Amino acid sequence: MQITSAQNSKLKLVNRLRSKRGREAEARFVIDYARDLRRALDCGYQVEFVLHCPELGGEIGDMDCETHTITPRLLRRFAYRDNPDGLLAVLPNQLPKGRLWLEGASIHSALLLVDLRVPGNIGALMRSSDASGCDAVLLVDCALDLYNPNIIRSSTGACFLDNIYQLTTGEALDYLSSADMEIVAADLGGSSLYDADFAAKTAIVLGAEDRGLSEHWLSSADRRIRIPMAGRAVDSLNVSVSGAILMFELQRQRQHGR
Repeated sequence: MQITSAQNSKLKLVNRLRSKRGREAEARFVIDYARDLRRALDCGYQVEFVLHCPELGGEIGDMDCETHTITPRLLRRFAYRDNPDGLLAVLPNQLPKGRLWLEGASIHSALLLVDLRVPGNIGALMRSSDASGCDAVLLVDCALDLYNPNIIRSSTGACFLDNIYQLTTGEALDYLSSADMEIVAADLGGSSLYDADFAAKTAIVLGAEDRGLSEHWLSSADRRIRIPMAGRAVDSLNVSVSGAILMFELQRQRQHGR
């Protein structure tokens, strides 16, 4: 069946799912890109239905789900960004993993993102975490949901992995203590990254780039580290860039020694 009216119930659902409130109420979310859809499927997600516009691409192959074609005009109208990929896929949410899910987990390196509010940064850090081989991402006191379209896109599908947990500060500190993980806080006043030793089980903790970490987190850290800056005008990096540098240095030391 081809959908030709903006009043179609499936398009109305897609429109509701563009907001956090709608995603929470419906327990569903939208994927707009074929690459991200393939990665969600590889991570065990199920598809409720797909709206496909062959004229705009977005090859979907033989999918075992309800599929409808849609006109280019409607696809462009309901897509999240310009130059859409030719599909709109609706998937059920998976339940968020909290503190109890960490019991028994084998985690030797973790990235903690505390009160980050920019979805593009969160998604990029998830992507770098997976690329560097970090064992887990802990979203601490994060008001954003995993299925924000900017998180999906900037993570290139890493947000669908099963090693992402959502905790409060109290839960995170309780876990790190019980798991005997060294808390390493990113802080402009810390010691140089080049002097850091990541031999122990390590949790790298990042705060928002405009506010940094709270005094509570800084005082709870075992160490504070910074990335040395050689520039004349720049004294810090975007949080997603900083996180990538720290995680890749941690994994470099794990694989090749200091």
